[in-house]
Amino acid sequence: MLFVNYPKCSTCRKAKKWLDEHNIDYDSRHIIDDNPAADELRKWWEISDLPLKRFFNTSGMKYRELKLKDKLPDMSEDEQLNLLATDGMLVKRPILVGDDVVLVGFKVKEWEEKLL
Repeated sequence: MLFVNYPKCSTCRKAKKWLDEHNIDYDSRHIIDDNPAADELRKWWEISDLPLKRFFNTSGMKYRELKLKDKLPDMSEDEQLNLLATDGMLVKRPILVGDDVVLVGFKVKEWEEKLL
């Protein structure tokens, strides 16, 4: 599995601890140093079956600075994916990617249902 995270993020640290406690193997990827490309994000979004908005870090400063709450509804899916690919701080984290599962954000119950 691929664990896309921001090490300074407390939620990411909780998710990492949870993965370790449950002996789930993963490769870690720093979302700022190695931001997902638009094609990766599209693939993950399609696997996840989530609304594309869930991939945005809606509580982040960058999201607010760019006033994305007002702009996203008028943007195409391609425009949104390309925007996400420009800056890791726009992307909701952590993201856990497996062959047939993509989890965005860390919700213990959801992770238990999908992974255990």
